[in-house]
Amino acid sequence: MDKFVIQGGQRLSGRIRVEGAKNASLPLMATSLLTDCEVTLTNVATLADIANMRKLLNTLGVDVHLGDDRVVMQTKDPNAIEAPYEQVRTMRASISILGPMLARRKKAVISMPGGCAFGDRPVDLHLRGLEKLGAKIELRNGNIHASADRLRGATVFLGGPYGSTVLGTANVMSAATLAQGRTVIESAACEPEIVDLADLLNSMGAKIRGAGGPRITIDGVDELGGTKHRVMPDRIVAGTYAIAAAITNGEIIIDDFPFDSLLAVVDRLGLIGVNIHKITPDADDRCCTVRVTSERQLKPTVITTQPHPGFPTDLQAQFMALLCHAQGNSVITEKIYPERFMHVPELSRMGAQLLRHGPTVVISGGTRLVGAEVMASDLRASASLVLAGLVADGETTVNRVYHLDRGYQRMEETLRSLGAKIERVSDRPVGVDATSNLGAGMATGAAQSMQEEG
Repeated sequence: MDKFVIQGGQRLSGRIRVEGAKNASLPLMATSLLTDCEVTLTNVATLADIANMRKLLNTLGVDVHLGDDRVVMQTKDPNAIEAPYEQVRTMRASISILGPMLARRKKAVISMPGGCAFGDRPVDLHLRGLEKLGAKIELRNGNIHASADRLRGATVFLGGPYGSTVLGTANVMSAATLAQGRTVIESAACEPEIVDLADLLNSMGAKIRGAGGPRITIDGVDELGGTKHRVMPDRIVAGTYAIAAAITNGEIIIDDFPFDSLLAVVDRLGLIGVNIHKITPDADDRCCTVRVTSERQLKPTVITTQPHPGFPTDLQAQFMALLCHAQGNSVITEKIYPERFMHVPELSRMGAQLLRHGPTVVISGGTRLVGAEVMASDLRASASLVLAGLVADGETTVNRVYHLDRGYQRMEETLRSLGAKIERVSDRPVGVDATSNLGAGMATGAAQSMQEEG
């Protein structure tokens, strides 16, 4: 397995561009199942999850071609209805194929999905929503068996105990595009990735209104066509690199920064002393260029993760690493995934003063972190350990960085371009490039991910 070796203490500076969003790209790729026409996505990052979704779509009869920053997809065999465990267990977003398959192919057999291992994330809201549209759902031997002669529009409520379901909203919305009549999704997820998906579906001929708000209305159509669509920038990647600038007291210019999607993060950063200044003030706030700088003495704060437009759970771990450097006590409460704290013991190994009580962690800031050998447990926890390593005294080794390859495009190269001393060390035989297989499937890292996260 690959690992990162980081020499801490380097102030980051330079200019980078935010890649296309992983969490948008995967449901967007699933829309290829809704049509026989060609669907092209641009601004697609080179990630292990993208390669895994390509494999899954291939299994379902879709030709998928990856090249540069684009994906070109077209259905060749619309009769394939089974998504096997070997493909689905690598990532949770694989569940996003369920709605499109059911709407277009009338049947679907899908193994329960995998992904990062930080607590239960049930798909019951997905299934209940599709049942409201007339689908028959059965669970047998760990597989979801779904069927419907023709989906029919209905009013669907998707609120759950921890807020709206993003992938559930994507699934029901995609399925409803080909349903008979009108579908209204109440308590829909408001995340910008849902807006991006609605934009793509509308460009294919769907009739969707209200995406980005809690009520989405979809009038079903008989068929969808092909399209070309640019994937939105990754707001979590953008937030991670903004935190990297702050934690190293650096100065980074970030292009394609999705400012409007990160208002809660920009607000918290501003409160603790991190400045995000738009240097293209006339640009669309959905995508602009910013300069990130910070004060030398960061202030503590209180954060509670919430569904969008609240503070995103996917930046909780990275922000915790940053607050280790604030002068005073900070508090983070996780309301989306209460068990998402697997980074806490690893940060503690580096000297962080953290006290966890249930879904809340108190961070006593101001203590210097020290380099250590730590273990990455999931995608965003991995990023927090890398950020901590950037400022820790001495050398930090972050093991199992295949997690990072699922969501960050060659993170070590980006950080190195900003002045970080970070190297990827591989256990592969001499002559085998550690990142060369990202576009082709990330065979080694994906296999490890299947075993440990499935």
